[in-house]
Amino acid sequence: MSAFLTLDGVGYETGGRTLLHGVALEARPGETVGLVGPNGSGKTTLLRCVYGALRPTAGSLRLDGGDLLALGPKARARRVASVPQDNPGEFELTVREIVAMGRAPHKRFWEPDTAQDASAVDAALARLGIADLAERAFPSLSGGERQRALVARALVQRPSLLILDEPTNHLDIRYQLEILGLIRDLDTTGLLALHDLNLAAYYCDRLYVLKAGRVAASGTPKEVLTPELLAEIYGVDAEIAVHPATGAPVITYLPAGSGSRIVS
Repeated sequence: MSAFLTLDGVGYETGGRTLLHGVALEARPGETVGLVGPNGSGKTTLLRCVYGALRPTAGSLRLDGGDLLALGPKARARRVASVPQDNPGEFELTVREIVAMGRAPHKRFWEPDTAQDASAVDAALARLGIADLAERAFPSLSGGERQRALVARALVQRPSLLILDEPTNHLDIRYQLEILGLIRDLDTTGLLALHDLNLAAYYCDRLYVLKAGRVAASGTPKEVLTPELLAEIYGVDAEIAVHPATGAPVITYLPAGSGSRIVS
């Protein structure tokens, strides 16, 4: 089941600095919505406000029309799963135990795992290609293996809204494509921050471009990813074409001074 996320006028201020300025955003049921923008543009701060690590200092966040900020931690965790960018590796747990933590929001305190829980964990491990790592200690994994384990934990949580901050970090090309394809094909709403604009163009239904904590542009990848926007937001020249097989925009970055253009 997928959710409808609506942000209206969301702001965040800390230490006298405003990091988000009146952000408005929609992620409709079943959509994969991408946040793009340069470092420091506010992508991670915005995601943290949505999944509850930070509390916005202005604006409203609504999930299926209800106040997301009014939900307690466990109630929120039944609806929203997140894979943050900064994933520590000090858990003294096995991969299976880490993934099984995703069932916690749906269980009573100290309720033992059931056969159904074990089946959900096994399915997620297999889907992320890490079944052979199930008994490995989480700290012993590579960065990419940890990332896949944490995505598996989020899947086991069975959220209606899945939030991921740079989910392709540390992953080789194969797993970048597999994880983004998995996210797109899930029966859930996805909100994710990405640095790779070509991946964002192919896997996201719509994009929000952030600059200095504000929404600079939003729309489909074809509407948003223009030479003019890339020059304004990223300060780069680029050539943009439409891939003949996928129909998605393909960006080629050019040396400074080359001039940006669209290739038909």
